Amino acid sequence: MKMRILGTGSYVPERIVTNDDLAKIVETNDEWISTRTGIRERRITQGEGTSALAAKAAGRALEQSGVKPEEIDLILLGTSTPDKCFPSGACEVQGAIGAVNAVAYDISAACSGFIFALNTAQAFFEAGIYKKALVIGCDVLSKIVDWEDRSTCVLFGDGAGAVVVSAEEGQGYRAVMGSDGSRAASMECPSRTNDNFLTGKLPTVGFTTMEGQEIFKFAVKKVPECTGALLEANGLEKEEIKYFVLHQANYRIVEAIAKRMKLPVERFPMNIAKYGNTSGATIPILLDELNREGKLAQGDKIVVSGFGAGLTWGAALLEW
Repeated sequence: MKMRILGTGSYVPERIVTNDDLAKIVETNDEWISTRTGIRERRITQGEGTSALAAKAAGRALEQSGVKPEEIDLILLGTSTPDKCFPSGACEVQGAIGAVNAVAYDISAACSGFIFALNTAQAFFEAGIYKKALVIGCDVLSKIVDWEDRSTCVLFGDGAGAVVVSAEEGQGYRAVMGSDGSRAASMECPSRTNDNFLTGKLPTVGFTTMEGQEIFKFAVKKVPECTGALLEANGLEKEEIKYFVLHQANYRIVEAIAKRMKLPVERFPMNIAKYGNTSGATIPILLDELNREGKLAQGDKIVVSGFGAGLTWGAALLEW
């Protein structure tokens, strides 16, 4: 069985925070941020949580697809910033949209979360277990960022994107995913310390830390590798792909990947200037924009690829 996208949706908070706004709270400026990252502004929630953003993106995807919530068999939410330890954000989305017949759970793979969730749905389809799925990528990174650390706080934003997918007859495309836990410390965010009544300390939470140059080198090397492996596994050439929709972490990363793959950067659409890095949400938000702007036609082949903490990476092939 192969996967078909029936509808896309996205949602970002209303509040726009520009680079100039950040310059009021941390030592930075618009030129410093934009020349290094390509980011001009980002959306920051003013109280809406991860599940609320995800539910709104899911509702828009369902509306476009014409699929009723009760027809959904499976809800997968790729997120590293759930509102609660439990229940899962996916279960909260299920309750909010009325998908009473779905099984729902979260997938934690940081910025690769949407790719991992999408490939998981494909595997369920090929196994004949489910027929219609709602796949969401959503993160509210503003709650795990140290807003006094200019090396990280300027990079991130909040948002959600979703796709409604179904199984249909045909040969499914092979996917690529990978992890390297030996490099986990290069980007991490502790949820709570291991303290309790025996240690005599209250558990505390931490903020996101990142070795920027390490992540940059990793992404520029790994994305072309896994994209090449994906194309080889599916018997395709890169010239047959209309767009390479990559995780929106940094303009320079995408530009360097395009150069390494010897392809024009125009085949790598970007919206990072408007939203910053929304982690698991970047790819589905960008897919929704391309779809609603009429830039995707039936039969177009698209590669989606993400990378993130873990370290994790993955790629999938979509035929519109």
